[in-house]
Amino acid sequence: MKIICNTAPQGFAANHNQAFAQITGEYFCVMNPDIRFSSDPFPSLLECLKNPVVGVTAPLVLGETGEIEDSARHFPSPLKLLCKAFGGCKGGDYLVRDENIYPDWVGGMFMLFPRDIFKQLGGFDQRYFLYYEDVDLCARLRLLRYEVVLCPKARVVHLAHRSSHRSFRYFRWHLNSLSRFFFSPVYWQLLSRKWL
Repeated sequence: MKIICNTAPQGFAANHNQAFAQITGEYFCVMNPDIRFSSDPFPSLLECLKNPVVGVTAPLVLGETGEIEDSARHFPSPLKLLCKAFGGCKGGDYLVRDENIYPDWVGGMFMLFPRDIFKQLGGFDQRYFLYYEDVDLCARLRLLRYEVVLCPKARVVHLAHRSSHRSFRYFRWHLNSLSRFFFSPVYWQLLSRKWL
């Protein structure tokens, strides 16, 4: 095990890119410290990655009481966010069954990449300090014609903090990242290719 200690705090993207620079294996796993296992998710995830068009895979994410978290979503749009803000859009974007799901993006609390694909993407965009790095990265994968896959047979528990709901500083980071994504070339390429 190698522990990396920063001299100053860095964002989600910079920390994971820094970790990626140290690995030599075939796969790269991004995993929050508040993820817990009740069983080993990796055999099912690695099975999904046998398909060469899959750029990232993720497990089904459950909350502490066993409820399914909304970790597989459609790409955000201003209209969808307004709908969510005013309580008009409830429930998950995708119906979870036993089959693999091919969402637009998966949450960054747990993602497994083939090393070469993460390298091809240049890692996470470090201009995002916190939030939307996962959306941006999955969007870039999609634009390169790779698939994003959620494997329901692999399951993890997420002890979510939801800091942006309680802290103005985190809420501000969330808004900054949201604005960055909507004004990015990646977002406009999604629009032009009718992903949204």
